[in-house]
Amino acid sequence: MGENNTDNFADAVPEYTDPTNGFKSTMQLMTDTQDSEDTRIDLNEKGRSPKQLPWYYGPVYLLFWVGLFFAVVYPLFNHLPTGVKVEEESAKAGKFVAQRAETTLLKIDLMGPKIAGDYVTEVLMVQLLLEEIEKVRQEMRQDLYELEVDVQRAQGAFLHWQMINMYQGIQNVVVKLSAKSSNSTSYLLVNSHYDSKPSSVGTGDAEFMVVSMLEVLRLMAISDDPFLHPIVFLFNGAEEQPFHGSHGFISQHKWSANCKALINLDSAGCGGRELLFQGGPNHPWLMKHYKKSAKHPFATTMAEEVFQADLIPSDTDFRMFHNFGPVPGLDLAGVYNGFVYHTKFDRFSAVSRDSLQNTGDNVLSLVQSISNAEEMYDTEAHSEGHSVFFDYLGLFFVYYKESTGVALNICFSLAAIILVCLSLWRMARVTDQKIGTYAGAFGIMFLLAILGFLLALGLPLLMSVFYDSSDRTMTYFTNSWLVIGLFICPSVIGLVLPMTLYLSLRPSEKIPHAYHLQIAGHAYCIFLVVLCILLTVASIRTAYLLLICIFFYVCALIINLLSRLHDRGYLWSLVLGACQILPYLYFTYLFHSFLVIIIPMTSRKGMESNPDMFVALLSALGSILSMIFVAPLINLFRRPKSMIGGLALVMFIFCMISVSEVGFPYRAKTNVMRLHFLEVHRKFYEYDGSLSLEDSGYYFDLQDRRLEEPLRDKINLTGFTRLDEECKKEMKCGMPCFNHRWCAAVEDAHWLPRDELVELPDVPTVLELLNKTVLVGEFDTRVRYDFKVSGPPRMSLFVMPLDGVKILKWSFLMGMLDNPAIYKPPYHIFFGYGSDDSPVEFYFELRKDDANFDVPLFKLGVSGHYMSHLNKRDAATQKFLDDLPDFAHPMEWPTSYERYIF
Repeated sequence: MGENNTDNFADAVPEYTDPTNGFKSTMQLMTDTQDSEDTRIDLNEKGRSPKQLPWYYGPVYLLFWVGLFFAVVYPLFNHLPTGVKVEEESAKAGKFVAQRAETTLLKIDLMGPKIAGDYVTEVLMVQLLLEEIEKVRQEMRQDLYELEVDVQRAQGAFLHWQMINMYQGIQNVVVKLSAKSSNSTSYLLVNSHYDSKPSSVGTGDAEFMVVSMLEVLRLMAISDDPFLHPIVFLFNGAEEQPFHGSHGFISQHKWSANCKALINLDSAGCGGRELLFQGGPNHPWLMKHYKKSAKHPFATTMAEEVFQADLIPSDTDFRMFHNFGPVPGLDLAGVYNGFVYHTKFDRFSAVSRDSLQNTGDNVLSLVQSISNAEEMYDTEAHSEGHSVFFDYLGLFFVYYKESTGVALNICFSLAAIILVCLSLWRMARVTDQKIGTYAGAFGIMFLLAILGFLLALGLPLLMSVFYDSSDRTMTYFTNSWLVIGLFICPSVIGLVLPMTLYLSLRPSEKIPHAYHLQIAGHAYCIFLVVLCILLTVASIRTAYLLLICIFFYVCALIINLLSRLHDRGYLWSLVLGACQILPYLYFTYLFHSFLVIIIPMTSRKGMESNPDMFVALLSALGSILSMIFVAPLINLFRRPKSMIGGLALVMFIFCMISVSEVGFPYRAKTNVMRLHFLEVHRKFYEYDGSLSLEDSGYYFDLQDRRLEEPLRDKINLTGFTRLDEECKKEMKCGMPCFNHRWCAAVEDAHWLPRDELVELPDVPTVLELLNKTVLVGEFDTRVRYDFKVSGPPRMSLFVMPLDGVKILKWSFLMGMLDNPAIYKPPYHIFFGYGSDDSPVEFYFELRKDDANFDVPLFKLGVSGHYMSHLNKRDAATQKFLDDLPDFAHPMEWPTSYERYIF
């Protein structure tokens, strides 16, 4: 074979001749007068088309797709608009001014952590917000607008997973901006929170959003164009409790009943672009306004379905507004640099002015659009089902109703089936073979496509299992590029290996290699069609990803069939490759986004699941969808197995790198190990009031799969143990688990005893038995216990009735007792306060089978959590903290725990 290949693509099979003469068979062409070079099937003695391209073009072909990602996708993913400065405001009237928001953000950042119940949060932060709002009032167009401000102090309770969430004195700063010309009673609600986690200043989560709201409020108040519907800006003071502020507003505030749509702003990172990851539900008109107004779209239905499947260890106030409103809305969150989320490194220095501009532009445009929406007058009339939505590289936004998505999925799936059948029929006619020959070849290729898909999924997952069994999970945590070799290369190898091995055997002399390779693409297309239909039937809207694959393959097939390139050697592959550029760019963009979001979350995914499996799955799905029609084209080149070997070599090199120091997950300041623990002072009291146990130690709720191993050589862990024995004897393993996540993982928690008792802050947690009363009724006899508890801003009660005892009634929400199939003892009641620290009084009414109330009836645990950074740690704790390695970031606080038997 010659090395000049300008005509090679066209020489493998004959062209489609004039329809009036029919299709000439292979034998006719070989026995005729040899019409021309480009209408001859040139097969050698092995039945192989001799016109594959030289092998050295193969690596160039693969590198082209890699280069496309770094040249197009990576820059667009990281693109941010230039932040507007204050001095530019006059020239850019009506634009969001990032510098002004940045100035306010710096002031809030310098205030330090903002824990609900602290002076900074309850007094200083509220004062700052009121001062900023007053500045808006002074600048406001008084002739056009009215501005009302209310500082809400709420108390209430709600069921949250396996916990009753109670609160009192929680503060929200609420602002209503109305146009004087408006008579609408439908309000747009814009929400974010200003409180933070312990040890975190909360600049990204979510003061970034708070200052964006303040600037949007200012711009709406000075606008020359009045809007139709009043806008309520809710600056809520207790999201991290969790969700006390939002529940207090939506369940009690005087303006809540009028709120008909929501823009919720939160963050799981710091800086970058904000992702629209929840919408509606069942209100596609909100997506219409996002499409119309968002200047920098970033959204996907897949994120919504992943989040709502509880695969992400986070939640937002959106849940409260939906469950207790219900208020439909859009849920947006910052997702970049999740490594600093809920750490002391979530600071002003991690936020760029450009990222403020990105969020501000979008939120301002959304507020302007929805506050003028006709749908707001009667939102229920526009409740028309879920939406399918996504952005394309941040350039534009696509959305359509779920019902439209079903129709599109089915129509293009049927079109793909018809066109593949037509293509196979045409191949049979051109080569003068029976259609059964090609149907059989397609059947084999379809089975190989299934095998390739399973290998493309299975090999990365196998790698994740291997690394987990070797205690080397999260090697990519700091150097995320390692996923290329660890998961992406194995996936691509699995995808192409079955087809490549089969084609290398030259399976049939009757079917040219070019047709065999084309049939391989058909097989993958029909496989995707089957998956698309199955996902559609299951109402999984992420099926739109498969629709994109099918649509662009169908487009390429139509062009090839109409242009006759279908039958001119490998020329069809040029059209196919060109048509794959757009979906390749989208899929690499989408799954790169997911990896940017998910990789930081592996450090707080918990101990139970292997985080590498999720990362491997995402890498595999991204590789499959982006390369499913592209990767098999390595068989256009000679020695395709060598290219697979090259991918395997890359994989091996990356594996070697990953087991070196490069693969150690954590780095100081930038990629820290999250170390959550409590310094616990425990006291166990028996029924007679005697103290049976008093001890102290560190209660660890380890956050990732590596457990304590990275600390073994750094600090003294003598006595570090699981709580298996404690779990057999004590409710909640004898630990003061903080919230539902801590309690769900308490059986996997660890305990490190210490000799010195933990010194608790000055405000003690005090439980007082007020009264014990036997109540004799007509039908039963019961006993009532009245208690009072006081202590720090966060406390928990754990209640466990003993054998033969049932709690009939209590002063808390009855929903927990009324649903024994869902809520089982020990019951958890969490209590938090903001500005009101008055004691809480509560009671239980119990019944015992034998009506003997002079014996132990129930266990009651009381914990007090001293979360504030202002609470001084004792000397032993401080030394323990000082001894921690620099890559470990502690989120800790002193805690009291008393267990009583009554």
